[in-house]
Amino acid sequence: MGYDCDGTVITERSLAILKSLVDRYIREGQPVGSKALAQESHLMLSSASIRSIMADLEAAGLLKSPHTSAGRIPTTKGLRLFIDHFVTMQPMLQQEIEQVRQQFEAESDVQQLIANASLLISNVTRLAGMVTMPKREQLILKHVEFLRLSAHRILVVLVFNNQEVQNRVIHTNRGYLRSELEQAGNYLTAHFGGKDLLNVRDALMQEMKQDHHNIQEMIRTVMEMTEKTTTHTDNFLLSGEIHLLDAVEESSYQQLKPLFKAFYEKRDMVHLLDRVLQADGVKLFIGEESGYKVLDDYSIVAAPYSENGRVVGVLGVIGPTRMHYDKVISVVDVTAKLLSQALNMDN
Repeated sequence: MGYDCDGTVITERSLAILKSLVDRYIREGQPVGSKALAQESHLMLSSASIRSIMADLEAAGLLKSPHTSAGRIPTTKGLRLFIDHFVTMQPMLQQEIEQVRQQFEAESDVQQLIANASLLISNVTRLAGMVTMPKREQLILKHVEFLRLSAHRILVVLVFNNQEVQNRVIHTNRGYLRSELEQAGNYLTAHFGGKDLLNVRDALMQEMKQDHHNIQEMIRTVMEMTEKTTTHTDNFLLSGEIHLLDAVEESSYQQLKPLFKAFYEKRDMVHLLDRVLQADGVKLFIGEESGYKVLDDYSIVAAPYSENGRVVGVLGVIGPTRMHYDKVISVVDVTAKLLSQALNMDN
């Protein structure tokens, strides 16, 4: 019996090799060779057989050879297959659950309660904890308008559902007729008016790639303005970054610099976590799945939390891709649910 992975059939024996290799890689953090796997008694395969299977797994894009090492490590695709096929949540100890619950119940200030959640989850997982503060209102783009101020100066006006109005003066590379600006405003309002701002930015990026109206400058400006409106970096809190120093090899410390820079700038992290708001339970971004180069060597495990039955924010952790997913997924899931319970009790 085999398992279809993007058109490639992976046999049960190959899956067993993949599981053993990933288990060992998560445990030791080093490339794994065929000789090491041959020592695993349950495999009952020779080193040569294992080496052949590992070559097939590498050809399927599930393993890769780092540097000049004879060993291999799992790729993002390999980790995803491992998680989907083998990982089951390792329940939190009842004592751990009670400790988290008690700390939530002891805090009466809602803002502080949520802020404490990232520190709590960091301490339990020994990874960096993240939380976004509640989004009190879903912002909807209602109207886009472009007003000609002079030959190369345009006033861009955006109107949102909460009656907030944003405007910006831009200098364009060419002059536009008033009729062109009116047409462009009507077009963008018709296509993007009534949409949640979280979705508008991605749609505008696609529109800019396919722009048949020669209004890329204005589309880019609208995209930047909606991005600014949806990105409230003060609403993103991070705790326990120091744990990442313990979670990676000393030789990899330099690779943490761009990650810490992303933490400081916050914008990309907020956009990524916003994608979890619509998730049903825990969501994983493994390596390249995040879409951000700086996160290629890290995984994010996150879940939405709610207040009065409405999703208002996201709680999660970030750590190296070789984290103990079975434990981390459970901690994130339970902590998000306990936070939701505490918020509901507070109201």
